[in-house]
Formats: sequence, C-alpha cells, structure tokens
Amino acid sequence: MHSHAHSHHGGTGGALRWSIVATWIFVAVEVAAGLRAHSLALLSDAGHNFTDALALLLAWIAFLLQSRPADDVKTYGYQRAGVLAAFVNALTLVALAAWIFYESALRLERPEHVSEGLMIGVAALGVLLNGGIMWALRVASRSDLNVRSAFIHMLGDALGSGAIVAGGLVMYYTGWQRVDPVLSILIGLLIVWTAWDIIRESLNILLEGLPRGIRLGDVADQMRLVEGVLDVHDLHIWSLGSSTHALSCHVLIADVPPSSSDCILRALNGVLADRFHIAHTTVQFEHIGCPISENGCAIPVHHDHGHEHIHEHGHEGRQH
Repeated sequence: MHSHAHSHHGGTGGALRWSIVATWIFVAVEVAAGLRAHSLALLSDAGHNFTDALALLLAWIAFLLQSRPADDVKTYGYQRAGVLAAFVNALTLVALAAWIFYESALRLERPEHVSEGLMIGVAALGVLLNGGIMWALRVASRSDLNVRSAFIHMLGDALGSGAIVAGGLVMYYTGWQRVDPVLSILIGLLIVWTAWDIIRESLNILLEGLPRGIRLGDVADQMRLVEGVLDVHDLHIWSLGSSTHALSCHVLIADVPPSSSDCILRALNGVLADRFHIAHTTVQFEHIGCPISENGCAIPVHHDHGHEHIHEHGHEGRQH
C-alpha cells in the first residue's frame, strides 16, 4: 500500500529570502561595531549571526530542493536535503562555540575596555531583527526540521542579543569589563544547547531511526486491532524528511477473497494515517507465517560466512 502526502508552504521561500538579506547586512554591521567597540560579545554574536546567515542560505536552497518531485534516480525525491542542511548547520554552530570559548578565556585573562553604548545599540537592533525573522518562520518551523533549525538559530540570536544589552548596561553602571567575555561564554553555551537537538533529530532521520513521538509497539498493536489482521511483523518506520514518515511491514491475514483484503488494507491505511500521521506505507499481506525460525523477516545482515534467506509471501497490497 503506497500513499503520499506533500505540503508546500507558499510563504516560506519568500520569508527565507528576505531573512537571508537582512541577516547578512546585520552581520556586517555587528562586525564593524564589535571591532569599534572592542566587544568580544558583539563579535561572538556576529559569528553566531554569520552561521545563521549561512543556515538561512542552506535552508532556502534545501527548501527549493526538497520541493522537487521524485525522479528515476531520487525515487523518494529530495526531502532529506533539508535534513542534511540542518545537520551541517548544527555542526557549524558547535565549531563556532569552541572558538568563542577559546577567545573568552583569553579575554578573561586580559580584559579590554568596551564601548557600552555602541554595544547596547547594536544588540538591541539584533533583538528586533531576529524577532522579526522568527515571526516570519514560526508557522513553517512547526512541521519542517530544516526551517525549525533556522528558527532555533534566530531564537538563540535573539536571546544572545538580549543578554548583550543587559551586559552592556551592567558594564556602563559598574565598569566591570569582564562581563563581556562572560557574556561570550554564555552565548557559546546557548549555541551548543540550540545545536544539540537539531544534531540528534537530523541524525536520527539520516540513519532512518524511528520518528520522534512514535513507538513501534504502539503502531503494531493498533494494526493488530484491525479486523482480519492476525499478526504484524517485519515492521519498519522511518522518516523521508522532517515531516513525512514511511512504513513497511508484513501483515498476516486469513485466506480471504480479494474484496475482503481490500477492506483490511483500507482500514490499516486509515489507522496509520489518522493515529500516527504515516502517509507513505507498503504493506505485504501473507496467508502463512514467514518460514524463518530465528530472525523472522528481519533485514539480512551480510557476513563473510553469511547466508541468504528467501521467503515466499502472499500478495502485496498497494494503494496510491
């Protein structure tokens, strides 16, 4: 049984485009201001914004790629382009955090005078810019890992800019210059925190792990409740992209006429779509159990001394 669901966020591409332009302009402003104000926190935030600009660029490219239809070579389409972009973005964040920690340690040993007024003004502008980009991406970020990666980048920047504003005020009233590298360390920790969730989920998708929020046992139990289903095995669930899940399995049913098997197929399709949001499924019906005693119908793992299993199955139900 095969069924497909494609969604297109009409405004997402446009929002990503103007966000890219605005972020690159702000990176240039923040670098210039950071050098002029001698603020490591501003330069760290500029580095963070630079990776965000790159993240938005990759997100936009991936958004275009993943909307392309499947072809004879990429038979599932290009949906994982966005996931791959999210993974690369998160890795760049971790590398940036390492640089920030190193520079902050040096600055803690030798504090430098910072121009607090310029630091506060530029950081306040960053809060407004990143808040606006987050607002534009808020809807698409709920269902697309790639866009959510960019959204979390913006959230981290908005929080970091807010902390810089607060730190600038502290330095203005107390004269304690070590606030600047301390803020940089906090920004680095924030970067690592925002990157970790994206790394974990994108790796899970790339390695075809079970989608977040789905339990394999729950899916099998619900399928077994469908009238006419005797057993479910060789069950595999994975994600094609950040919001499109796929399933394949073998379903043992009684020896029934084709009309009855079609009813079972439609019922299974309804359960998987309604309860688990699994839109692309392949169900193979069997009238006898798989004749493999040790591993069932598990995907074979090839060894030098390995052997190959061949099973005879019943018919395969498909729905487009």
